[in-house]
Amino acid sequence: MLMPILWERLFQRESAAHLSLQGRVRQMLVSAIFSGHLPPGAPVPSSRHLSDQLGIARNTVVFAYQELVSEGYLVSRERSGHFVSDSVLNGRLEPQPGSSRQATVNWDERLRFHPSELRNIVKPREWQDVPFPFIYGQFDQELFPTAEWRECCIKALSVLDIRSWAPDLITHDDPALIEQIRTQVLPRRGVWADADEIVITVGAQHALYLLADLLVTTDTVVGMEDPGYPDARNIFASRTRNLVSLPLDAEGLCLSTSLLDCEYVFVTPSHQCPTTSTMPLARRQQLLRLAAEADCMLIEDDFESENRYGETPFPALKSLDQDGRVIYVGSLAKSFAPGLRIGYIVAARELAVELRALRRLMLRHPSAYIQRAFSLFISLGHHHALLRRQSQAYQLRAAALADALARHMPDWIATPITGGSSCWLQGPAWLDTGCLAQAALDEGVVIEPGGVFFMNEDSAPRNTVRLGYTSIRADRIEPGIARLAQVAQRMRLRGAA
Repeated sequence: MLMPILWERLFQRESAAHLSLQGRVRQMLVSAIFSGHLPPGAPVPSSRHLSDQLGIARNTVVFAYQELVSEGYLVSRERSGHFVSDSVLNGRLEPQPGSSRQATVNWDERLRFHPSELRNIVKPREWQDVPFPFIYGQFDQELFPTAEWRECCIKALSVLDIRSWAPDLITHDDPALIEQIRTQVLPRRGVWADADEIVITVGAQHALYLLADLLVTTDTVVGMEDPGYPDARNIFASRTRNLVSLPLDAEGLCLSTSLLDCEYVFVTPSHQCPTTSTMPLARRQQLLRLAAEADCMLIEDDFESENRYGETPFPALKSLDQDGRVIYVGSLAKSFAPGLRIGYIVAARELAVELRALRRLMLRHPSAYIQRAFSLFISLGHHHALLRRQSQAYQLRAAALADALARHMPDWIATPITGGSSCWLQGPAWLDTGCLAQAALDEGVVIEPGGVFFMNEDSAPRNTVRLGYTSIRADRIEPGIARLAQVAQRMRLRGAA
């Protein structure tokens, strides 16, 4: 049996702080059993002894022991106490001699390509601990609707709901969530769809991967906004060698003749990634006419359409589509908890059928429990209320950021912020924002260099940056920009020296 001091140490190391004390005792003991600290047949401390060592109530330990007995981890022997069940490890295989040796397989020769080497947006792992996190699309604990989301999760655990979501849905989705997307979410974007035209995905990125896997071959010509969304670029580049760089201007995607050569075009018209420009209605209509002329399909990522300040948003490109040329990709969780991973595709029913069949091969279907909880979140009005609160909060943060940039970095060119949750900046010509990001991180400021958004790394401008404001409080924006300006000034002086 473990010495008393080790129980306290194990309790701190092997139990999660967010659990109840009873749950932590259970977790500690289960960990001790499976790690070999408590072998089968070994006695566990008396409830009084363990409660004294851990500084918790004896009843907490008693109840934890009772649950472990009912689940077969412990056995109770009259007048002797509790012991680890002799059969608790039955069915577990012991490691075989030599099983820890390094494999001699040459994986470089076997891998089709190296996803780990692709150019991606990189965020510090501990960004939440940094004082000034100007990063995009991350969780904001101040705006997260904890009580409302917990309410929906609890409601989804009712007996009737469990019977609905617990079975394997195979190729289907939760009909309650489909109905909420169809009647509550899409109409706000001017999009009307039947239930069989909506496919739930594990986030918008999974949606793009499904589309690339199903539609794109090595010779397919795919047009990409440049600069544009790096993950979309990498997904399509993993399928085809024919990516076409499509230029932008202040109104988003330029309608150049290059579009006529494309079979598919990935576009973010409502809030271009990363420049935040919005494509005007006339250009959207012209883009649809050009796509029809070229027999081209448009993949619309409407990732940030809900947060537009002070004016009615333009309708989605999909809402203007009269002949089925737009495949619409949306996200439900990006606005408040990207870790939930809930997205969707709106497409012609013939394509939707195949997307569900392909999704079945990947993961069957997204978590039906999360789907049901999210359907409740929408139907109870929490989602719309959250979007309204977020829009107000982001508008205040956007104003604070614009003021801070004008005060501390007047020589930088910022795209006017009309919505969303980020700002696209062009710094002085001498500046390398990659170096600036590294230096700023040492001062507690996180920024996203803009070079990764450009298709050609060698010719990409080095003086662009995206500043997100979803994860930083309004009162931290001005001091953060002041510190960033100081770091840039020191870099300029060192370069001039």
